[in-house]
Amino acid sequence: IPYISLCTDPTTGGTTASYAMLGDINISEPGALIGFAGPRVVKEATGKELPDGFQTAEFVKEHGFLDFIVHRSELKNKINLYIDLIENNPLRT
Repeated sequence: IPYISLCTDPTTGGTTASYAMLGDINISEPGALIGFAGPRVVKEATGKELPDGFQTAEFVKEHGFLDFIVHRSELKNKINLYIDLIENNPLRT
């Protein structure tokens, strides 16, 4: 059984560290805030300026931690597609 992780806005704190990035397939909705600590806390802890879009779904995907970004209205069809592909089933129409 595949572990499909869905990050909605926001996905932060222990959820991110413990569960959200461990899926076989990691999906997010567009523009979701994803991170362990908020941008202010990260900036204070590192003493560095953060890149534009830091902790957005798009930034996280660009850095390899998400497989897909899918609008919520398309989730059912996309998840069905992924399950069909994993199980080598004929694709639903």
